[in-house]
Amino acid sequence: MIALRQVTFARAGRPLVVDASVQLHAGWKVGVVGANGCGKSSLFALLAGELHAEAGAVELPASWRIARVAQETPALPDAAIDFVLDGDDELRRIERDLARAEAAGDGVAIGHLHARYSEIGGYSAKARVAEVLHGLGFSDADFTRPVADFSGGWRVRLNLARALSCRADLLLLDEPTNHLDLDAVLWLEQWLKSTQSTLLLISHDRDFLDAVAGQIIAIERQRLTLTSGGYSDHERARAARLASQQAAYAAQQREIAHLNRFIERFRAKATKARQAQSRIKMLERMETVAAAHVDSPFHFSLPPPSALPDPLLVIEDAAAGYGDRRILADVSLTLRPGCRIGLLGRNGAGKSTLIKLLADALPQQGGERKEAKALNIGYFAQHQLEQLRPDESPLQHLLRLEPTTPEQELRDYLGGFDFRGDMATRAVEPFSGGEKSRLALALLIRSKPNLLLLDEPTNHLDLEMREALTFALQDYEGGMVVVSHDRHLLRACADELLLVANGGVTSFDGDLDDYAAWLASQRSAEKAPPAEVSAGKSERLLQRAEAKAGRQALLAQRRPLVKEIAQLEKKLAEWNASRAALEARFADPDFYTQVDRAESEELHRQAAALGEQIEAAELRWLEVHEALEALPQPD
Repeated sequence: MIALRQVTFARAGRPLVVDASVQLHAGWKVGVVGANGCGKSSLFALLAGELHAEAGAVELPASWRIARVAQETPALPDAAIDFVLDGDDELRRIERDLARAEAAGDGVAIGHLHARYSEIGGYSAKARVAEVLHGLGFSDADFTRPVADFSGGWRVRLNLARALSCRADLLLLDEPTNHLDLDAVLWLEQWLKSTQSTLLLISHDRDFLDAVAGQIIAIERQRLTLTSGGYSDHERARAARLASQQAAYAAQQREIAHLNRFIERFRAKATKARQAQSRIKMLERMETVAAAHVDSPFHFSLPPPSALPDPLLVIEDAAAGYGDRRILADVSLTLRPGCRIGLLGRNGAGKSTLIKLLADALPQQGGERKEAKALNIGYFAQHQLEQLRPDESPLQHLLRLEPTTPEQELRDYLGGFDFRGDMATRAVEPFSGGEKSRLALALLIRSKPNLLLLDEPTNHLDLEMREALTFALQDYEGGMVVVSHDRHLLRACADELLLVANGGVTSFDGDLDDYAAWLASQRSAEKAPPAEVSAGKSERLLQRAEAKAGRQALLAQRRPLVKEIAQLEKKLAEWNASRAALEARFADPDFYTQVDRAESEELHRQAAALGEQIEAAELRWLEVHEALEALPQPD
């Protein structure tokens, strides 16, 4: 179990979270949400021991192995599969010790080491790593390629594979879906749902959070709150809490106004002076309720294009590729104003190639291309962030495009993308990935395109910005083609889905759930034991037979404990929800005027009884978990 007890932590002297207390149970999958800069990554650093709390205590089991995705990967000569395996320190240590014991002819040590190697799944480690690499989009041929051969985005995937493969007790994932396409995101979603590790996940993908997370930690205004359920459940609970807070604020403001009127009216009257003084003291003792704050920092829309010719772009029997390698052939598309097309397809199938072909950023090989005279393409891809001028500010970027536009108008426009005050005049170089993406989108939108071509536009963007972009795209009058791993954006903005597969482009008759099923069927059809990544077949069968009896006995011991834990967690979730609902009623100023004394007392008795039940269940949960942890983990 992880426990934060009245914890305060800060960065560079700036408090991020103050007086936070929360308990996270083993096996939980917790989403961590909040605005950029609120302290999500600092919370991870705190749990990993890289950041120390200013106050309070952070408690987690000393024996737990913690895994995080490294931010950088050096250009190593190691093969990709070896690099991933190196993340399991114990596995590699046993392999080294085995080599030394075998060289020394130490039979006793060899026996002990082989037993432990089997316990940690060492014989099947390469097969497990191969499964993870395949899921993240690597081919068999990539396994033996040096890490140095991969681009930055693929090295990020290697770091993610290393974190997923190291048998961690606590897995800390910070934006793991960045640099992944949709098929890799769908695979990762299933992998995380099935892992036994305790998971803390920072993500700005609401569908991903809904699918994986069973609890949400939200960091807002230096406070940390924990809610049960996925992100949609958190949003509903937050909306209800804000509505209740706003109602309490309004009621308190009415009470304060009433008290002030009484004080001003009777302060000078001798007969009422004592009563006026008592109301002044009442005001001084009153704990002020803050007004609810729900405003997004982003306020922008896509301006109507200057012209909307129909059709905007037609390509017929087109082909595209790189050098002699052809990726797409026989592609025919007509793009009209108002079309909203989402591109689907497996990694490497050619989605980005098609976007580049449409943007005329890649030469068309054969066929015809017909552009409307007034065609104005707005093309967004991650590599365009590198084209920002690092020594110039957002305002300077806009002034370069529109030198005659009043500066205040440009500042107001940038403010809609949360570049306010000094941010508008700071150099771009130290900006985060999300800030650079916002600026690139701001510059693109300012050009008033009538055809938007978007290749993963939500990478690095937080939830608020993604939602603002989604709303803006919904009202856009021009044509749009988008590649995105953000299913919420695709569902909200794409009216038509095209599948890029087998070197061609066809209409996809279904929705995103159907696409997930199609991907699963493709993987099943292709699934075969990867060459040279596991022990020989006969050896594996022997190992499985030897392990089967012990594993079944161990599972028989673990099964009733696991079942009881699940039952306790279900009851705790129900009781906590009931208690929270009662506490919300007690916090409502109108509650005591709506119910009589007997009903109020009965509800308070119910709340007290729930508290006792929760305390007893939590104690039992700890006892059962300790008994479970004392048993060896099954392979």
